[in-house]
Amino acid sequence: MSHTKLKPIEEQVMVITGASSGIGLATAKLAAKRGAKVVLAARSRETIAEIADEIDQSGGEAIPVPCDVSDRDQVDQVIRTALDCFGRIDTWVNDAGVSIYGRLDDVSEEDSRRLFETNFWGVYHGSMAVLPYLRRKGGALINVGSEVSDGVIPLQGMYSASKHAVKGFTDALRVEVEQMDQAPVSITLIQPGATNTPFPQHAKNYMKQEPKLPSPLDDPEDVAKAILRAAVKPMRSKKVGSMAKIDTTMARLAPRLGDKISVKQGARQQYHERPRHPEGTLELAGELVDSSGQIYGSGGQEL
Repeated sequence: MSHTKLKPIEEQVMVITGASSGIGLATAKLAAKRGAKVVLAARSRETIAEIADEIDQSGGEAIPVPCDVSDRDQVDQVIRTALDCFGRIDTWVNDAGVSIYGRLDDVSEEDSRRLFETNFWGVYHGSMAVLPYLRRKGGALINVGSEVSDGVIPLQGMYSASKHAVKGFTDALRVEVEQMDQAPVSITLIQPGATNTPFPQHAKNYMKQEPKLPSPLDDPEDVAKAILRAAVKPMRSKKVGSMAKIDTTMARLAPRLGDKISVKQGARQQYHERPRHPEGTLELAGELVDSSGQIYGSGGQEL
């Protein structure tokens, strides 16, 4: 357990990647509501500008910084902008992520690598970029994994693999930074279950039907509350939602049974309709892929 003393939320500057929708958006809004200054980082330039305006008009403080987390130079620019505008960074949240629906042997290697560029290397870039600053000044680094950081779900095999990688990286970093170096940094892994965000709509889809996640779905604000808790109270990890706790325990204590239960999730990940946006946001920002011309909102699902 880290002995780092973290600031109250109302005294913090918080950087959140993937802040244009879902868990990142919920976290940004809740942090701002509680008095934090927030830096919104995402590829959806217009969306995060609108969110920042909404926060400012509600009495909060927010700045948007367009960023593709797979590009280290862009992540470094987020840090420079945050320091220029607010003078410090107290908490960094690596939330940006995307999925692919399809069998592992159907998904192209190119797409699989692109998913890892966002889900794993994006976490790596954010962590490595901000860590030198946090080592000097103290603060919290919070990485958003998943219940499938421990278990797996069929038809999202590469997503599961990427979240396993996030967990391994975060756990190793915690041991090195918190325990070996005794640095004043709290490193936390957040593991949500299926959450009501635009997750399936943003995923690339190789299936012949529209993707979904199995219910029950958790409220993204519950995940946001867990993230904000980790921003003020050092903790190793936090599982959010009853199914996340059950599924990760099953994967650890009864993996054979967990495999059999996972098989049943295959059919529960599809609507009985043709795919709406099969390309998803693997390559493009969410605001660019909706054929109706509307920017995606905060509805949908996330795992």
